[in-house]
Amino acid sequence: MFSHIMLGSNDIARSKKFYDATLGVLGCEPATPNAKGRLTYTHDGERLVITTPLDGQPATAANGGTIGFAMTRAEQVEAWHKAGVENGGKAIENPPGVRHTAMGDLYLAYLRDPDGNKLCAMYKMPSA
Repeated sequence: MFSHIMLGSNDIARSKKFYDATLGVLGCEPATPNAKGRLTYTHDGERLVITTPLDGQPATAANGGTIGFAMTRAEQVEAWHKAGVENGGKAIENPPGVRHTAMGDLYLAYLRDPDGNKLCAMYKMPSA
């Protein structure tokens, strides 16, 4: 459904440190800023782009928006969360752990990136 997701940043170097660490947990290579200063991360054919806003105004987080990253196991969720907190992110919501939902049991963790964007790491646990 999506060709890419793009997030605004007020400090590309700070965002690079955060996203290199958190997306490195998924196996993404560190990003290199392109000629426009944008960072592009690719994983399983999907792309996340971090950029300063083209209109020159400050980047702001979406109110009510969350970007979710699919994880392959609970330990990967924990590693993602730890990498985020250690690299400029802020832990939010409940600590990483199991949530019982209509979709089944999910192992979730939430962070705000250095610019305030809300992120989630999600592992859908096998049914018993």
